[in-house]
Amino acid sequence: MTDQPAVQQYQDILKSAALGFLERHRCEHLSHDQQLFDRAVQHLVTDYDVLTTMAEKMVHLACSDMSAVRDRHRLDIVSSTSAHTVIIDPATGSAWSIPVSVIYERILNAPDNGRFRVAAP
Repeated sequence: MTDQPAVQQYQDILKSAALGFLERHRCEHLSHDQQLFDRAVQHLVTDYDVLTTMAEKMVHLACSDMSAVRDRHRLDIVSSTSAHTVIIDPATGSAWSIPVSVIYERILNAPDNGRFRVAAP
């Protein structure tokens, strides 16, 4: 007989550890999601001594949770202007007004930016 609450609690701990690893290391793998996934699996296998199949399952669930949180933010077109963009989080009701100049300076014109450059036709 298995102790289902204990199993669920253990899986929640593993998923939480995977989510923490993904959040800490996602900036190292901006365009290589598979590498980040593989590193998170290896982290669970090494640090928590679980089988690779269990680690993959927990990392997959953590990736789903991370995507749900990351992808819930939306651009509020109605409230945005030509000088300010408004980002909202429908789940929390939070809203942020970000000057377009800040987006340009810190993201688009950053010296290490290669992801958002427009290629010449």
